[in-house]
Parts: sequence; structure tokens; C-alpha cells
Amino acid sequence: MNLTIAALLAQDGITNGAIYALLALALVMVFAVTRVIWVPAGEFVSYGTLTLAALQLGKAPGTVGLLVGMALIAGAMEAWSCFAQGHVRGLPRRLIVWTVVPLAIAELVHWLAPLQPPFVVQIALTLAAVTALGPLLYRIVYQPLVDASVLVLLIVSVAVHFALTGLGLWFFGAEGSRTPPFSGESFRIGEMVLSAQSLLVVLTSVLLILGLYLFFGRTLYGKALRATAVNRVGARLVGISPSLAGSLAFTLATLLCAFSGILIGPITTIYYDSGFLVSLKGFVGAIIGGLSSYPLAAAGSLLVGLLESFSSFWASAFKEVIVFTLIIPVLLWRSLSAHHHEDEDE
Repeated sequence: MNLTIAALLAQDGITNGAIYALLALALVMVFAVTRVIWVPAGEFVSYGTLTLAALQLGKAPGTVGLLVGMALIAGAMEAWSCFAQGHVRGLPRRLIVWTVVPLAIAELVHWLAPLQPPFVVQIALTLAAVTALGPLLYRIVYQPLVDASVLVLLIVSVAVHFALTGLGLWFFGAEGSRTPPFSGESFRIGEMVLSAQSLLVVLTSVLLILGLYLFFGRTLYGKALRATAVNRVGARLVGISPSLAGSLAFTLATLLCAFSGILIGPITTIYYDSGFLVSLKGFVGAIIGGLSSYPLAAAGSLLVGLLESFSSFWASAFKEVIVFTLIIPVLLWRSLSAHHHEDEDE
């Protein structure tokens, strides 16, 4: 290996690591706020890529039908909840949030898809359609189980993963798709060639992470999410709604996953089940951060990307094994250094 090859591998590793960092942040956010280990995160990555690919072909993506179905189910659940609790006056506002807005997004995507709008508009439609699925999924599946144990939530997440994978096969078929690159230009710095596509992916990821930093540090809703992540009971006592925090966390996490799918689409061919493997690598980065630290999760994801890239050069047949083996020493170290309350109680 010479310096040129090492630079190319490092470029690929940083590019992939930036995408894994977004997924790791999404996983950490969801777990910190709702205690849900978000196994189906990868499906929203695949949905992001395949929805954009369908719009490129002038077809209404299958996510539109899923969005309509989930909006109707969420609206029915809200109506039942309002009548059961005697809060009928709040029903119109809830129906607007959970049914009217998602249906409007679905109708907009369905109407504009055959017109093949500009690429930027297609990206916006993709983000809107896929992101809207996140809070609906929380309302239908996870909100009724808000007091369940982490194990129960994990089992439910695995079930949701299989359901969304099957729906992805039904919506998009078994054929893979690849979206056009944002830019085909490249820059030469000495012996090293940098592609504009890689730079754009890294820059976009950094801007999203900075945007999340400002959101959590400067906005009222961001501080509410931080408070819920630190102490759920305390946040509830000061008036922060757990359901609102969960819906907001799922919305932001789904947005990050959908954006990751858009960023990864030009780099590799995505199939209906490709997102699971991608999200697992983001999960390794999240585990390095202890499912609680955003900076450590982002740094761990960059490490995963670099390790994957250099492993593909030295031992391409074992690169996945090497990447996922990284989680073993991390888990051992965290297990040995963790403070076990059960021992204290005994």
C-alpha cells in the first residue's frame, strides 16, 4: 500500500463513516428518549434511497400507500383515545396532526411524481414522505407500550423490522436501485484525487450534526428532548409530554435515516433489505458511544468507516467480520467498567 491508495481508502472510510454517524445519532436519540433499540432504522435508509429512485422514474413510490394506511390507523387510534378519555374537543387538532398532514404529503408526492420535478424537489418529497412515517410508527406501535420493559420494546422493534422489510419487497421489488450522483466532479491535491460527491456527503453530514447541536442547545423542544433523555420522570413532572418527546425523537431520527439513504444512494446499489446492514454499522458506532454520548457515537462511526475501508483492501472477504468484531472489546470494557446496581441491592 502506498500513500495514494491509503488516501483513497481514507476518503472512502470518512465518507461512509459520516453516513454511519448520522445513523448512530438517530439510534442514540431514540434510545435515550424512548428506551427503544431502534432495529428498523435501516429500513428507513432503504426507503429513502428507493423512494427517490422511484421518483426519478416518474413513479409514485410504495411509501405513499404505507403513509396513507398508517395515517388512517393513527387517526382512528386518536379518535378512540379522545372518546375514551372524554377529550372530544381536542379531536380535530389531533386528526389534523396525525391524519390530514400525512395524507396531504402523500397526495402531494402522488401528484408530483409523474411530472418528474427537479432533483431538489424530488429530494424534498422523499424526505417529507419517509420522515412522516417515523412519528406515525411511534404513535401506532411504541406509544401504547410506553411503560413496557426494554426487552419487550426490543422484541417489538425486531417484529417491526421484519414487517417493514417485507413491505419494502412488496413496494420496490427485489431489484436494487441507485440514484444519480449529486456531482461528478473531482479535485486533485498533489497525488490525491478528491471526489466532489464524497466532499458533499461529508459536508452535508457535518452540517446536519451541527444543526442537531444547535437544536438541542438553543431551542425549547431540543432542551425538552435533552431533559427527557436525562430523566424521564423529572421531565414529566415539569410538564414535558412523554408522547410529544417520543414523536419528536422519532421524527428527527427518521429524517436522519432518510437523509442517509439519499446520501448513500449514489455510492452503492440499495436493495429493499440493504438498510439493515448499514444500520448495524451505525449501531456499532452507537454502542461505542454507550447509546448515550453523541460525540462518542459520531467518533465511533468514523472509526467503523475507516476500519471497513482499510479492511476491504487487506482482507475484503472478512471486512464485515472485522467491523462487527469491534463491538466485542467495547462491550467487554463497558461491562467491566459499568456500575451494577443489583450487586449493591444484594
